[in-house]
Amino acid sequence: MTDENKSTKKFARRTVLQHGAGIAAVGAISALATAASATPAAARTTGRKSTAGTLPSTVAGVRIPDSGLAREAVTYAQGVCSETIFNHSLRTYLFASLIFDRRGVTYDRELVFLAAVLHDLGLIEAFQTPTERFEVDGADAARKFLTERHVSAERAEVVWDAIALHTSVGIATRKRPEIAMISVGSGMDFAGNDLKQIPSDALADVLTTFPRKGFKKDAVDKMISLCRTKPMAELMHPFAEVGRRHIPDFAVPTVEDLVLAAPFTE
Repeated sequence: MTDENKSTKKFARRTVLQHGAGIAAVGAISALATAASATPAAARTTGRKSTAGTLPSTVAGVRIPDSGLAREAVTYAQGVCSETIFNHSLRTYLFASLIFDRRGVTYDRELVFLAAVLHDLGLIEAFQTPTERFEVDGADAARKFLTERHVSAERAEVVWDAIALHTSVGIATRKRPEIAMISVGSGMDFAGNDLKQIPSDALADVLTTFPRKGFKKDAVDKMISLCRTKPMAELMHPFAEVGRRHIPDFAVPTVEDLVLAAPFTE
């Protein structure tokens, strides 16, 4: 092992200890059902567009929160996110609501909406730190947005947890509904997880109102960018596999590298 490799592995172990990186249980990108990748012709004729700070009152039978705070969050997200990311965020809310409403689960709709609308701020360069994974960057940015608007620490913490854990489905789904829903909804839109649970007419309405706008390519591009700009933040993160596939000599250690480099004699 070269001195450079030793240094890389020591830095990797230190990063794990300092930042508590965990293995996120996010599904790999897969081809969605035909209905998810192309809007049916009948649905295209009824599309509704939103303007800054305003959204339809309902989509697919799901109520869109219209509180002052919800409207501020929408305006804020539209101002900093691309249309592709913003639409993904709204689909996250709608898919999660459709699933949990059908199950009869009681939850705080405004909190879920806020967490969904703000959950991918960590993909925006302005909110990225050199070392944190994007979920934590996004959670920090969302909490800052909420505390500046005098949202209670308890409610802001729920939003923080929902965003920070949204790619860790095995953990998030064991938490309170507001946290679980962001993981379930984002995973459904990201990889088509359990998409068949959404009725076809509701799916068409969601995709018409908030179209995907090249989401698959945009998602892969964002993952590659994170791997290039702050590779050690992807340590033990599923995005690291994207880096290893697309970036020559991607230096982020694997879990195997970490355990074999542990400073013990055996």
